[in-house]
Amino acid sequence: MVKQSSSKRLNLASPASDCSKLDTLPANRLYPTRQMKSLHPVRLASTGALVALLLLSAACGNGGNGNNANNGAASPDPKASPGTGSSSPAPSVKEVKLEFWTISLQPKFNDFFNKLIADYEAANPGVTVDWKDFPYEGIQTKLLATAGGKDAPDVVNLNTEFASQLASKGALADLGGLISDEVKGSYFAGIYDSTVFDGKPYALPWYTGTHVLYMNKKLVEKAGLDPANPPKTKEELYEWSRQVKAKTGASGYATQFGANLLPSEGVPILDEARKSAAFNNEAGIAVVEQLKKLVQEGVIVKDDAKFQKQVEYYASEQVAFELSGPSFINFIKTAAPEVYNNTIAVPLPTGKADLRYSNSMNLVVPKGSEDQQAAADFAAFITNGENQTAFSKNSNTLPSTKKSIEDPFFTQSDNTLESQAKIASAQSLDKAQEYYLGIPAAGDVNTAIARELQNIILNGSDVKAGVAAAAAKVNEALAPK
Repeated sequence: MVKQSSSKRLNLASPASDCSKLDTLPANRLYPTRQMKSLHPVRLASTGALVALLLLSAACGNGGNGNNANNGAASPDPKASPGTGSSSPAPSVKEVKLEFWTISLQPKFNDFFNKLIADYEAANPGVTVDWKDFPYEGIQTKLLATAGGKDAPDVVNLNTEFASQLASKGALADLGGLISDEVKGSYFAGIYDSTVFDGKPYALPWYTGTHVLYMNKKLVEKAGLDPANPPKTKEELYEWSRQVKAKTGASGYATQFGANLLPSEGVPILDEARKSAAFNNEAGIAVVEQLKKLVQEGVIVKDDAKFQKQVEYYASEQVAFELSGPSFINFIKTAAPEVYNNTIAVPLPTGKADLRYSNSMNLVVPKGSEDQQAAADFAAFITNGENQTAFSKNSNTLPSTKKSIEDPFFTQSDNTLESQAKIASAQSLDKAQEYYLGIPAAGDVNTAIARELQNIILNGSDVKAGVAAAAAKVNEALAPK
C-alpha cells in the first residue's frame, strides 16, 4: 500500500494528511510495469486459506517462535582456534537449512544465483540454501500445498500487495528485530515504507521498476517547446499537452483510467482502518472533474487505452507523450523505427502527492520458518546494495537500494533511448512508492473505481454521482461476508 505518514508514506487507506519486455528477460518477469504481469501478482482468491496454513506452520512447525537472537548463520567461536596439541573438541557449527523460493527466475539466472548462494554458504559455515523457483501461475498453489507444518519455506519472493495482505493476517515474521537499522536504511524510503504494517517491517525490498515520460521530440519542438527542459509536474505536462494540441493537432497522451489516479493526487482510496471508501468527498470529486476536463480538452485521449493501444497511439504520432516503463522501448522500436529515433526519455512528472509509482518484488520470511533469524540474514544478503546492483546489471531491473544507483551503470549514458530510460528510472527512485491496498478485496475495489471512471469519462456520467457510485461499490466489496 502506498502509505504516507511522517516518513512520507502515502497510505491508500488513510486520510489525505497520512496519506512491459526487454531482450534479456521475458516481460512477464522483471522490470514490472502496470500493463504487464511482471509483478507476478499472486491471485488473491485463496488468500484466507494461505494465511491459515502459514499460521498453522508457525504454530506447529518448530515448537517455538523461531526468533532467537542467535539463530543466524552460525560460525565457530572466533576465540577458539584449533591449536596444535590441544585436546579441546572443535567448536560445533550449527546446521541451518534454508528454503528459498523465487518466481520465474530459472533457468535464466541459474548461474547468478547459484554463485550467490555458494558465496553465502562459504561465508556462513553450517548454512545450506535450497533454492526453488516456481512459475507465476503456480506459486500460490505451491504455497498452499507446502505452507503447513515444518515444510514451510524460509525466504519467499512476493509482490507488495500480497505480502501486505499476509502481514495483516499475522502470517509473516516481523523483521524489525531481525535486521539492523543499517539494513533498514539502505533501501529507498518510499519503497521500504511500503513493507511496513502497523509500524513493523514484514518484507525486504528487492528489484523494482518505475515509469518514465517518453516524448516525441519532433512534435514537442514543432509546438515550440524545449525537450531539454521537460515538464516536472503533472500540471506542467498538461500545459505542454495543450500547446502540442494547439500547434500540431496531436493529443498529449493515452492512458487507462484506474484507481491509482486518486492517491497520486493525494486522495486516499480507503480510510485508515481499511473498512470503507475515503474518496467520496470534495477532493476526490475535484480529481475526477479535472480528469474529465483534460479528456475534453484533448490533453488525454478519450479512450481507456491498454498498453498495446497506447503503443499504437504513440507509434502513429497521434500523441506526443507516453507514460510507461522501459519495456515500451522495444515495442515502439519495432512498430515505428522513425518515431523511436525521435523519442527521448525523462523522469515522470509527478502529481500533487509528489510520488512515482514503483512495482516492487520483495523477500519475506513466513512465520512458519524454523529459523527466522537465519532466514532474515539471508534475505538481507540477497537484497544488499552490492548484490542488487549485480542483479540489476544481469536482469535489466532497478534496485531498491540507495547505494546501487551510484554505480556508473545507472548514471552514464550512451545517448540511446534505452540508456536514457534506465537513467531516468533510477533518478525517479527517490520519490518511488508502491501502489497497493493490502486487503483481500483489492481487485474488486480497483475494478469498481475503474468502471465508474470509465462511465464518467467515456459515457458522460455525472461526476458526483459516479464517484458516489464507486464509493458504494467499494464499501460493498469491503463489507464482511
